[in-house]
Parts: sequence; structure tokens; C-alpha cells
Amino acid sequence: MGTRIFGSGIRRREDPRLITGQAKYTDDMVLPGMVHLAMVRSPHAHARIVNIDTSAAEAMDGVIAVYTGEQVTLNPLPCAWLIPDSDLITPEHPAVAVEKVRYVGDAVALVVAETRYQAEDAADAVRVEYEVLPAVVNPEAATRAGAPQLHDDVPNNIAFRWVASSGDEGVEQAFAEADVVVKERIVQQRLIPTAMEPRSAFAQWNDAAEELTVWYTTQNPHIHRFVLSGVTGVPEHKLRVIAPEVGGGFGSKIPVYADEALTAWVAMQLNRPVKWTETRSENYQVTIHGRDHIEYVELAAKNDGTVTGIRGTVYAGLGGYLSTAGPGVPTILHGLMYSGAYTFPNIRCETIGVMTNTTPVDAYRGAGRPEATFLIERLMDKMAKALNMDPVELRRKNLIPPFENGHDVAIGLTYDSGNYEAALNKALEIVDYDALRREQAEARTKGRYIGIGVSTYSEICGLGPSQVAGAVGFQGGLWESAIIRVSPAGKVQAMIGASPHGQGEETTFAQLISDELGFPVEDIEIVHGDTNQTPMGWGTYGSRTTPVAGAALVLAARKLKEKARAMAAHLLEAAVEDIDYEDGKFFVKGSPDNAKTIQEITLMATVAWDLPEGMDPGMEESQFYDPPNFVYPFGAHIAVVEVDPETGIVKLKRYIAVDDCGPQINPVIVAGQVHGGIVQGIGQALFEGAVYDDNGQLLTGTMMDYTLPRADDFPNFELDHTVTPSPHHPAGIKGVGETGTIASTPTVYNAVIDALQPFGVEQIDMPLTPSRVWQAIQESSSNRGGD
Repeated sequence: MGTRIFGSGIRRREDPRLITGQAKYTDDMVLPGMVHLAMVRSPHAHARIVNIDTSAAEAMDGVIAVYTGEQVTLNPLPCAWLIPDSDLITPEHPAVAVEKVRYVGDAVALVVAETRYQAEDAADAVRVEYEVLPAVVNPEAATRAGAPQLHDDVPNNIAFRWVASSGDEGVEQAFAEADVVVKERIVQQRLIPTAMEPRSAFAQWNDAAEELTVWYTTQNPHIHRFVLSGVTGVPEHKLRVIAPEVGGGFGSKIPVYADEALTAWVAMQLNRPVKWTETRSENYQVTIHGRDHIEYVELAAKNDGTVTGIRGTVYAGLGGYLSTAGPGVPTILHGLMYSGAYTFPNIRCETIGVMTNTTPVDAYRGAGRPEATFLIERLMDKMAKALNMDPVELRRKNLIPPFENGHDVAIGLTYDSGNYEAALNKALEIVDYDALRREQAEARTKGRYIGIGVSTYSEICGLGPSQVAGAVGFQGGLWESAIIRVSPAGKVQAMIGASPHGQGEETTFAQLISDELGFPVEDIEIVHGDTNQTPMGWGTYGSRTTPVAGAALVLAARKLKEKARAMAAHLLEAAVEDIDYEDGKFFVKGSPDNAKTIQEITLMATVAWDLPEGMDPGMEESQFYDPPNFVYPFGAHIAVVEVDPETGIVKLKRYIAVDDCGPQINPVIVAGQVHGGIVQGIGQALFEGAVYDDNGQLLTGTMMDYTLPRADDFPNFELDHTVTPSPHHPAGIKGVGETGTIASTPTVYNAVIDALQPFGVEQIDMPLTPSRVWQAIQESSSNRGGD
């Protein structure tokens, strides 16, 4: 038997077109008669629109049309995650502001011209008179009496109050009877996703057929068709959405934005192709941000280290409007993960969703789960110090014991499988933890400050099942579908409703099919991203494409395998139960030389000269898959840092990641996902943070001001893994796209605080920039009398 393709680190098939510049992005699209769209955006975070004068813009060369909000006939943009039992208020979100703007970048008019330059120049010529109003950017401050009110129908700017609890009485008792309680105020700063390519839309309206085609930087074409149909009024069967190369998303290309809907609307008005592509400044101002929490959290424990309860109150900034999935991120994807990898018996999370004069907030890589993991792991380190325990031993004492088929946690979830201590032990072995602690102690005697950070995490992903989605207010399903079609010559097309955009599924999904059916990977094409060519699917986010769409593909392939087995039995004149399969060949048991290849069987099934009775011609199968549960990847990460107290500079010396996503289809692609996630998580810990002034002006609106991590900020990552299959996935697979981001932020943060223990530093707001670290050392030393 040859080397199994499942588990092989073959090269990504997507990369040649991407690295040679042959890939086609939305902004590359050109059609005859194409015109360009530019937005006129508010320079104020909160203001009433007094007057808009478009006359100068309309008189400029090349200008075709100028529209204000009163002329735009689109329906308001919907929020698609209406969390129940939260008194949720969904203020109207017009595509173009009419009476009032609520964040810098809110569109007030749009300009169409023959060239992009003419459109941008004309947009600058539109004169808007504003009555500037007070702004509020801090989500906690926005709830206080006297704070500026964004929406008349959202009192105190509170869009919802949501509580998840294992039982309030038990939580209160746990804290009342605890030997030790530790607390912290955590600021999860805003992050800007900064995908490589900004958003873009290109729309064509066929007036005669009343058909609309939109090329779109989207992570979920079918959802966008569904929602755009409601916003534009174009029936779904007349609306086609195509996702070319997306250029990165990280969650920022999940939502349905006004700009893409406006591009489609203008194309319908003019009956000409219309293109809109945001600038990087627009990307920072208008494309969603992530995180933005102020959290008050507590952990209760006995003197022996047994944790008895965790609770938190979260002020979650939502921005000026509710984004597509905005309410679900700091609630369902956050509060339900307060157990982490631990046996916490009493849990409570209260999330207060708050409107602020800032860019709307939605999913950013990890989406709620990094925030939950951070507060858990931060509190575990604080508790270890309070109890004078090693942070590893406190974690080990409270880890959920190994389980293979379901474990109920106090908050109500059922984890699928886990062996958390095995991952922790492997990470500790790689780093030689005991020796590392000795090295740390010796270094401190020489004036060097090394810190060690440890995190053990579990996360919820593979978003589904649909019944659960409905129960938690998600306004759609979370199943996926796949069609596998084999040509007479044995070439395979697999159509999926999910929409990969850099994760590598064009490679890994071909490996899945090849492993099941025996076709060479090079003979398998994965078709995605076009609503006219693919079956319905609910999108690529939440590390769900492989756990859900991949499961649909595996089951469709197994249907084909059984059909091929029956066809082989017929051709070989044997009973079906006597047919074995190996490496793409079907043969009679005990007679491997008496075989038919999958290609031979496909040809005979297609020509249909000699089919078994009752068998349909052809080799094509479809499969819908609605998962019975989420999947729960997990792992343990360790960081080693050194801090220079004279400058505050943090140097990351080692980073060890042991992750468990079940069986790995392609270890190289898994490593790539983990690498990218680690970098983004450490970016939050050390570098990144969106900053607004009190007037709602974004002070970090360019890459000169918003610090992104660079390759030379990192050592070589030391990766390993354990394998704990998911019991309900047909191939045992779990997601891996967000694990690195979820684990790395608290790991590095805890390492820095550990390094600063000789100075008495207990807490620093992220990012841990040199100036903040240095200032914390100075203040702590001053408070301690300069010792």
C-alpha cells in the first residue's frame, strides 16, 4: 500500500497563482462601460447632517451621478445574530446616513464617475454642513448617565444585556465560601483586521433579464446573496454573488456592508458595471474592528488550588451600528467558553452590549473565544501567585480529565473530546520546564529578566448545528453541502457551498476525496465561491469549513465509494460484501490482481452499458451535513520572553505550541494556520491597538500609527500536536484556523508579567509596548519605595 494522502504535507495548490501574480481579485475585474464609485464619508464621529451641496461635484468632468441618502432606496442593513433573552434593540442601519452620522467614516453621499480619480476628486467637492454633537468611544462610559446618546431608541446606549450562568445561587455561594478570590479589570483593546487586500465590489445589472451579478470580497457568498436580496429587493434566483481571490479576511469580510450594497444599487440605477474599492484609510475607518471589551472578572478557589467559580461582567463595544454578527461575538462565542479546559463548577458571564461612536465591531479571528481564554488564563496566573503555586500545577489540578465522547461543562455545553493534560505535558517536555525555571532564577541574579507564560485552552468552533444556531438567535442555518461529480475520464469536480479564501481547502479537500476514492489529487478540482456554480452553504468563518463542509465531502465521497463497490461487484461477478478497496482499486477479497480501478468503474458507470439492476448512470453524489455538535480543539502553549527594564522592550525568545485538531489532513497547512494565528495573537499582546480620541477620531488610522507585527519580531515557532479525534465528525477532524490566536495572547502576556515579578508589576493594559512596560516598572518601583 502506498503512502496515504491523508496526512501528507503536500504543497498548497493555491500558491502558484498567488505568488506569481496570476490570481484575480475583485479589483482586477474589468468590463466594457465600467464606471467607478466613491463614498463621501463623515469626518465627525457624531453629528447631525444640516445640508449637503452636491452641485460642484455634479459639474466636474467625468461625473455621472451623485446620490445622497434621501435618494438611495435600499432597505436598511439587517443584524443577523439576534441573541434571545437579552432585551436586544436593533437600531436602524441605513446604507447612507440621512439625518445623523454615528462614527467617522459613516457614508453621507456617493459619487459615480468615469474613472476612480474623477470619482474621488468629486467626492472631495461635495460640501456637507454638520452640527457636531458630543461623542463617546468608551463602552463603559457610554452607559453612564449623561453620556451622549447615539440612537433615540437605545436608552443609555445599551443594545442588550445577556447573561449565561450555571446557576446564580451556586456562583454566589462559591465566591462567598472561597478561601481566595482574585480579580482583574481587563481591557481587550480594539483590533483592526488589516487583511492584505481591502474590501471591493464590482456589480453588473442586466436590465433586460433583471439579473444582478456582484463580484465581492466575501467569506460567505451564499449568505451575502441571501442578505443582499433583502437589502436590494432583487430575488435570489436573479442575484449571483462571486468571490474571486479575497485577499485575506480574518472575519472582516463576513459582514454585509453598506458599500457593497450601494455598488449593486448604483449598477441597477445606471445599467452599467460599477466598481468600488476601499482605500486603506477607509479600510481602517469603516471595515469592522474586533474585540473592544472592558471586563471585570473574578476567580474563586480553595487553598488547595481547586477552583470553585469564575464570573465576569463585560462591557462590549459594538460601534455605531450593529454589524451582521456583532451581538453574537461577545455573548454566545464568549460567555459560553468561561470553562475553558477546566472543571469550573460555577460560572457566570454578563455581557452588556454598548453602542459607541466608533467603527462597528464584529468577528475578528477567534471572535469572542480569545477574549474568554485571555481572562481565564490571566486569572489562573493571578490565582497561582495568590496561592503560592506554580501556574502549571494549578492548571493541572483543574484540567478536565481525558474523555473521548462528550463531556458536559457547567455552562451547558458538551465538549466532544479532549486530552488536555497530554498536550500540556508535551509542551512542558519540549521546553524542559523545570530547567527553564532554574535558568530564569539564575538569570535574575545576573540582572536579566526572563518570563515564562503558559496557557491551556479549549475552544468552540465548527459552527453548527443549525438547531442550536436558531436557539441562540443566529438568523440562518449552519449546515453545509457538497456535490462530487466524476467525468467519464475520471476527473473530479467537487462543488462546495463554503468559500475558502487562503486556508488551503483547495488542497486539503482534494486530499480528503483522494483518500476516500483513490483519484490522484491533481485530478480533483474544488469549485467554490460562485453562487451559480455551487450548492448552498453558510460560509467560511469560525474554523468551520473543514469540520462542516469537509464532513459533507467525506460523506459524499463515501456514497460514491459504495456505488463504485456495487459496480465493481457487478463487473467482477462477485457479491458486494466480497469486494475490498485499496489505493483506488476494487477487487475480490483474496484476489488483488482481479481488480477494477476507480477510473475504469467511473467510465463503465457513465456509459451505462452494463449497470446492476436499479443503479442510476453516472458517478455523482451530493450530501448535506448538519453537525450534531460543535468541535472543540485544544492545546497548550508556552512562551519565553526577556524584558529589558531600562527600555521596556520585550524580546520573544521561544514559543512552543502543542495543538490538537484531531487527525491532520495536511500537517504543513495546519502549521501555517497555527503560525498565522500565533502572530496575530501576539500582535494583540505586544503591538496592536486601535485608539480613538475623545471626539471619536481614529488616531491609528494608517499603518504608520497602527503597529503590525513583522517577521523579525518572532523566533522560529516550535510546533507539535496530539491527536484526539472528534467522535461525531466522519473523519474525526476539528478546526485549526483560530487556535493560535486564541492561545497566544494570554501566553505572551503572562510571560511578560512573570518577567516583571521582581518589580512588583501585576497588570498592564495591552498592547505591552516598550513605553507601557517601562512606565509600569517605574510606577511599581516608585510605589515600592524604589527597591
